[in-house]
Amino acid sequence: MKLLKCLLEIQSVSGDEHRMSKFILDFVQKRKSEWNVLPELYFGENFQDAIVLKFGQPRTAVFAHMDTVGFTARYANQLLPIGGPETESGFFLVGQDELGPISCELKVENDQIFHNFPRAIQRGTNLSFRQKIRIENDYIQAAYLDNRLGIYNALKLCEVLKDGVIVFSTYEEHGGGSVPFLCKFIYEQWKIKQALISDITWITEGVEHQKGVAISMRDRYIPRKAFLEKILKLAKSSGIPYQLEVEGHGGSDGREIQMSPYPMDWCFIGAPEDHVHSPDEKVYWEDLESMMSMYRYLMAHL
Repeated sequence: MKLLKCLLEIQSVSGDEHRMSKFILDFVQKRKSEWNVLPELYFGENFQDAIVLKFGQPRTAVFAHMDTVGFTARYANQLLPIGGPETESGFFLVGQDELGPISCELKVENDQIFHNFPRAIQRGTNLSFRQKIRIENDYIQAAYLDNRLGIYNALKLCEVLKDGVIVFSTYEEHGGGSVPFLCKFIYEQWKIKQALISDITWITEGVEHQKGVAISMRDRYIPRKAFLEKILKLAKSSGIPYQLEVEGHGGSDGREIQMSPYPMDWCFIGAPEDHVHSPDEKVYWEDLESMMSMYRYLMAHL
């Protein structure tokens, strides 16, 4: 839980992921000697804020995006959304500009978004939801479980992974941007042709709390049926609780993998949450545990 709480406290809106990237790099450098396999790390200017970890003889990659939704300060107390955050008057936002820390309320007037901070916030400053972590009745509730739980899953997977690639990507919430060059890198380096998307999905009329991790058969984009059937066969044999998701909207890093020029299959597998893209995202703890177990099983057997 200490690791997850640290992840939840880091501001990392799309385009401004450097704090999360630094935290992950520091964490990996401190812990990698304790893992089953010592990974090779790839990061730096050629990767922008993205990170790639290579374990053993990889066959499959896990993608976890590091960014969140948020807001950008514009003019005259106006805010512009980053990605698709919920906008409700009274939500508290935090951030920092050159003049100091910022804590303010979000206000919605005539379909425009404003803040009520007593001074002008410097233009271009990023704000995110104020964090409040709640753990009760077997649920965890907080801002930005999407995608801090996906990152948490990936980092915990590193402890036991023998063969595989872990990719920490950027920009996912605001249309993507890093996955194309990351696909190029992992395909050209290791001929990776399989990818799992470690992300968090939505509670809907067909996807519920307490039913296990959701394996997405499709969202707005459609994974290749042959690869999906391979995933489902393994999931069934694993004995791990799971449920099937079928949606016609939404997307993930899987979109950019599918649009890339590389023959790479993908499947989105993640715990479902309620109150998406709000300060009150909510996930059933055992659904997260089934997500983590499923990734360990699939990475060993794919």
